[in-house]
Amino acid sequence: MFQGYSDVPVQADAVAEVDSSLDHACSVLEVLNRVSGKWAIGVLLLTTRRPMRFTELEREIDGVSRRMLTLTLRNLERDGLLTRTVYPVVPPKTEYEATPMARDLYQTLLALTGWADRHRNTIAAARRTYDGQATPSTESA
Repeated sequence: MFQGYSDVPVQADAVAEVDSSLDHACSVLEVLNRVSGKWAIGVLLLTTRRPMRFTELEREIDGVSRRMLTLTLRNLERDGLLTRTVYPVVPPKTEYEATPMARDLYQTLLALTGWADRHRNTIAAARRTYDGQATPSTESA
């Protein structure tokens, strides 16, 4: 580390002490980002119904790549929203299942996806209207 930057951690600690509410806000935002991620909602909705294998999830979630599904499953497992069970058989069998905490989230996810379904046409129309207007000037912003 450069000598000129040796006091940066002390300054960062002082800022953290002044506003500890940011820690709470960031953790809430992290949780919301995790459960509302592009692929997480689909995984959670599916695994709440029943345990599912990787290939089943891959088939059910339209457009997800193997890599993104793997990352999503690992992150949800890390956060305690999924359990991963590996069965000692040949070929190996692995199932993912929603935890009680994820099951508690299920009704909220259904409400969110229901809202999106009810309003998707209105949102699409609003986008077309907005895109059809002249580009907003950056000077007025």
